[in-house]
Amino acid sequence: MEVDGKTLTITNPEKLLWPDLGIRKLDYLKILLELAPYLLPHVKDRLLTTIRYPDGFQGKSFFQKNIPDYAPGWIPTIEWRDNQYIILASEAILIWLGNQACLEFHIPFNPYDRDQYPSALVFDLDPSEGQTFEDVTEAALLIFEELQALQITSYIKTSGASGLQIHIPTGGKYDYDTARKINEFFAVYFSQKYPRQITLERSVAKRGHKLYFDYLQMWQGKTIISPYSPRATAYASVAAPLEWGELRHGVKPQDLNLLNISSRLKDKGDLFAPLKNGQNSRSCQDLDFILEKI
Repeated sequence: MEVDGKTLTITNPEKLLWPDLGIRKLDYLKILLELAPYLLPHVKDRLLTTIRYPDGFQGKSFFQKNIPDYAPGWIPTIEWRDNQYIILASEAILIWLGNQACLEFHIPFNPYDRDQYPSALVFDLDPSEGQTFEDVTEAALLIFEELQALQITSYIKTSGASGLQIHIPTGGKYDYDTARKINEFFAVYFSQKYPRQITLERSVAKRGHKLYFDYLQMWQGKTIISPYSPRATAYASVAAPLEWGELRHGVKPQDLNLLNISSRLKDKGDLFAPLKNGQNSRSCQDLDFILEKI
């Protein structure tokens, strides 16, 4: 394939990565090219961690942080904590990774040149055993209404698996310590106001049928699934940004997948566009009033 002026050799193009859905590697690469204008702006300034599935989504997998020795020399990298991370800054790099059967793209909360400052607060909402996605939706909408009452703009996406993630863009105004304090404040507030739905209990066995509000995940060196990243699920889901109204109408993770994501993006565009503009974005939230309350 010719991509960005680079000649890429595609190996095993007929290999089925999602056998039940009939998605071959070649199909996957074509979809990645359609995703590229939406995915790349959210990952191009981040240290990339991928999960590779050489035998398809049902096979064995492994995390990849270091760039492999056999990678082309034109792929840019940045060293951090003894790892040489790939910077996913072009379609050619994306297709090269897709050919390596990278089915998921995970990124840190901060750009590589501002390693102390997350770009947004993130509320990671994980269902407990026995909970449905409707339970996650109920809690997310309660949180949304509370944020609206505080005049805080928030954006939501599916994790692509079973959870939801709420993003509040801050433009890197707060360092990790400060952002963690704000996240903890919200977590405690929501768990106390909605004790039937939300818990901060880290022990899975002790959560019962409550949603886990994971405020600890947002930290330096930890990662989150990128907007528009595929997921290695049976229905080839995509971590897709949503409109809050869609959540009210009952959208589910399996509704947003590799087979229909391109048509959705043509219709909706990038719903997470306000989060990719850094410190100059008008969407960035000033949360100093929360710090004053703390």
